[in-house]
Amino acid sequence: MNNFENLGLSSQVLKGIEELGFVTPTPVQEKVIPVLLESNKDIIGLAQTGTGKTAAFGLPIIERIDTSEKVVSALVLSPTRELCIQITRDMQNFAKYAKNIDIVAVYGGARIDTQMKALRKGVNIIVATPGRINDLLNRGVADVSNVNTVVLDEADEMLNMGFRDELDAILERTPKEKRTLLFSATMSKEVARIAGSYMNKPVELTVGKQNSGADNVKHIYYQVHAKDRYLALKRIADFNPDIYGIVFCRTREETKDVAEKLIKDGYNADAIHGDLSQPARDQVMKRFRERSLQMLVATDVAARGLDVNNISHVVNYNLPEDIEVYTHRSGRTGRADKSGVSIAIVNYREKSRIPLIERSMGKKFDKKPVPSGGEICTRQLFSLIDRMEKVTVDEDQIEPFMERVNKKLDLLSKEEIIKRFVSLEFNRFVEYYKNAEDINDTAPSREKRKRKSESQPRDRKPRRSSGKFSRVFINIGKKDKLQPKNIIGLINDSTGDRDINVGEIEIKDSFSFFEIGEQHGDKVIKSLEGKSYKGRALRVEFSGDVPGSNKKKRKSKRKF
Repeated sequence: MNNFENLGLSSQVLKGIEELGFVTPTPVQEKVIPVLLESNKDIIGLAQTGTGKTAAFGLPIIERIDTSEKVVSALVLSPTRELCIQITRDMQNFAKYAKNIDIVAVYGGARIDTQMKALRKGVNIIVATPGRINDLLNRGVADVSNVNTVVLDEADEMLNMGFRDELDAILERTPKEKRTLLFSATMSKEVARIAGSYMNKPVELTVGKQNSGADNVKHIYYQVHAKDRYLALKRIADFNPDIYGIVFCRTREETKDVAEKLIKDGYNADAIHGDLSQPARDQVMKRFRERSLQMLVATDVAARGLDVNNISHVVNYNLPEDIEVYTHRSGRTGRADKSGVSIAIVNYREKSRIPLIERSMGKKFDKKPVPSGGEICTRQLFSLIDRMEKVTVDEDQIEPFMERVNKKLDLLSKEEIIKRFVSLEFNRFVEYYKNAEDINDTAPSREKRKRKSESQPRDRKPRRSSGKFSRVFINIGKKDKLQPKNIIGLINDSTGDRDINVGEIEIKDSFSFFEIGEQHGDKVIKSLEGKSYKGRALRVEFSGDVPGSNKKKRKSKRKF
């Protein structure tokens, strides 16, 4: 069996990781550490989150750091504050017995003057988020002109978050002669561009398949009507009494709404989203890590960089637009050789995206019916019995009360006592689910849909739904690399409503038109006010056309 001593690490570093309980290196550590210790080659490491990447690059950096003078020898870039803090903490633990290595974290959401003071004292390693380190570089406080190692951790996440310009600006300030280490769960075009622009003949080390989920994660989807998503989520939670998971929503409004409903209905849940202050966010995360919360409701942006172990379930309240985002979500469970479950709640329209995810990840989804009331009650009953069977009895503490307890229960048989204790906890589930409806979306079969479509008049072009559409102008187009899915995403994210009818989309060079159900027009335009797309402020208004009516189409009053 391999161990860290065989990887060529020094006694000081081995002592540090031994205190942390590290015994056997993970696959990514086995592959990366020897290459970094024995050569100066650039490395692309493709591995899912939770596979031990921090130690894979952190241990060799500490081994080879030059402490003769206080200059920045290594720069580690990470997408979020949480991950930045976690990497810094881990590397400080790795370097506990290595002499004179100063490691500083710089990130947004904290006092910049404190970070500036730490940098002016001189440091060996900076761990940073792109936005904050770029700010410090522009202020002339941080200096990366002498770094010999740059790490881009979760590069795909940084690019997904819109840090492309910052990454380019930071890397341009580093020496040409350096070692660049890029770690990513997926190899997108943007990640490949960074690699091609700033890396020199990198060695590619892959742990598992590219863009794939962990082998020990089971993928399940439940199909319901959109209006029943929350009911489905409650049944998923009730069917898994020991759930310790993250529920992913598309927008912060939806995140707040779902979390508030769960709390009101008695679940141990809370939310993290962009409107939370940092202290409030830290408090929620503290409760989640301590398992005071069973379910954390989050947007993808808010959850990026979270490093929480033993997540049992990931629930996709809505499927994300990008398949790579699903890969990241599902990668938060099934870590460290433990099993996990990734669940998607989909409606009929979204179901077609499941095969796309399957092909991309090389994993199959199991379609399962939403648990019935009877199934949930059975699961809850035996969960209660298991807890009762395994409870630890403190004989010394309970003995003084037993005489009075026995007198109170003396007239009840053993069977009656068991029934009553079980009912204390169990009755609420029986009462709630006794008349529970089947909420599975029993959409018409393919053959029935085919017959229905064949019965429609040939000269009538079907729309997504009945009713009139309004035509809307938006000031972005091909020059902004706009695609129809981006317009739908903007509408979904700004309104928090995935069931708005969208008709034809026409993308021009510098502007576009899209059709929206008349009843939703004002809502969509109002929700998009003040929003931006790739840094460009949006201007949205009705164009005046109402497709589907007998009126002659009018030209927009706007001059282009």
